[in-house]
Amino acid sequence: MASREFLKILSYARLGDVSAQQKVASAYLDGFFNTPIQPSNALIWLEKAYFSLQNQELTDESLSSPQVRQLFTQIAQVPLVETFSSPAFPFGWDSFWRIAWSDACPESQAAAKWQLIHLILNPLHAETQSHLIERLKKKDLAVSVSELATLDFGGLKKIALEYLQEFADKESAFTREAKELLIKFQPKNESLASLWSAWIENQNEDALIQAAELGLTEAKLIHGLRLAQLDGDVGAKKSTDNKSNASLKKAAYWLELAAKDGDRDAWYTLGEIYRRPQFSGYNAAESDRCFDRAADLGHAQAQFRKGASLWRKREKIEEKVRGLQASYWVWQANQQGVPEAKELLSKILESSAHPKQNEWHELALCAEQALNHHAEHKLDVDWMLLCHRLIIANQFNFSKAELLLAEVGQLQHEHCVVVDIRWELPKILPRLIQIETIQQRRVLLAAGKAFAGTESDLEGNLRQRRYRFDRVVEWLNRTFTAQTETELAKVA
Repeated sequence: MASREFLKILSYARLGDVSAQQKVASAYLDGFFNTPIQPSNALIWLEKAYFSLQNQELTDESLSSPQVRQLFTQIAQVPLVETFSSPAFPFGWDSFWRIAWSDACPESQAAAKWQLIHLILNPLHAETQSHLIERLKKKDLAVSVSELATLDFGGLKKIALEYLQEFADKESAFTREAKELLIKFQPKNESLASLWSAWIENQNEDALIQAAELGLTEAKLIHGLRLAQLDGDVGAKKSTDNKSNASLKKAAYWLELAAKDGDRDAWYTLGEIYRRPQFSGYNAAESDRCFDRAADLGHAQAQFRKGASLWRKREKIEEKVRGLQASYWVWQANQQGVPEAKELLSKILESSAHPKQNEWHELALCAEQALNHHAEHKLDVDWMLLCHRLIIANQFNFSKAELLLAEVGQLQHEHCVVVDIRWELPKILPRLIQIETIQQRRVLLAAGKAFAGTESDLEGNLRQRRYRFDRVVEWLNRTFTAQTETELAKVA
């Protein structure tokens, strides 16, 4: 469980504080404040910090600003390959190339080059590389550096090879690993290369075993999967109920070796084996640990399994808002296309993707116009805050009580909005609402900035808020409704 100090920093980060956003990212990278290490979350917060700086007009292509250089130094520490399934990966992909191409920060430049090498060239990430090629073909990813913008995967791979050779030739913190990767990518060990080729081309099982014994992680994984009677699509099981304890022990041995190399499929399969009744090492707790480790490494089925388990146990788990942890992991699995995750996510999180159908829609349009011309109308701060509340209420279909009482600075989480007004109305249960559109994130960010730094008692108690609400609504209707209807008619 995260510490109070972390939760305090998190609250400031959600309000748009750049320094707090960077501290949250550091916590997810290094495990500070008892926070689980989650590189994907770290990158999401660094992206938010970047856009916050962009809104302050502190970003530039040359990375000359000290604050921007500090941010990109932190970005270069993120293990890029572990964030491939993150919604922030396109931002990370572009940022790493910008850092690698710029000489403004040499230490960050070396780290960024190494991360790109690791993602593009390391044979252990062949599956990710194939997905990367597809995303580049679909123009789902882009590089803002003009010299690289038109290159395909082959062109970027050529540059990564140059970086790799540069590290191998010059003494640095990455030299040893670069030489080892160079051996894997262009094998000087002809024996290992021929063994792996014999397995790939002829399915020679003896060659596979020898390659595993020589330390090839992918060979260890495949050998372990075959002993456990699992095919290459980990998570799609064949019958393992008839496997002997001896075969499962051998499978566990090889899979543990692959897992130590950081293979998430190996961790997931180990979780399956430890659940087998015929396995002498049967251990439900160890099985859960393996599944959790696979989930942390980004294994989609493991993430769904963890989320589903947390959802089943939600009554027994101590958490401020029931189902929040479960929703996060199921959401992660849904992001990776697990079919079952979408159905379960719809049970955990409410959807409000069509704000035009909500009861606050017309008032929200008026509130947007009021905020756009707040100087002209000389709006007081408390009226501006209520306008932001109306806009958020429309986006997420709040009730009137939720509109008036929701703590705006505590609403946004990575994947959903948490509406909890029990501090004033204890009988109203919290709601979890999925963040599904860019517009929803924008209004949350804008509201967070507006509420940041305001005194907690500025809006008053519930009676005062209701009185102010009636006044503001009456003013909005009188001032903007006719204008809004005219504009809508023009659009129609």
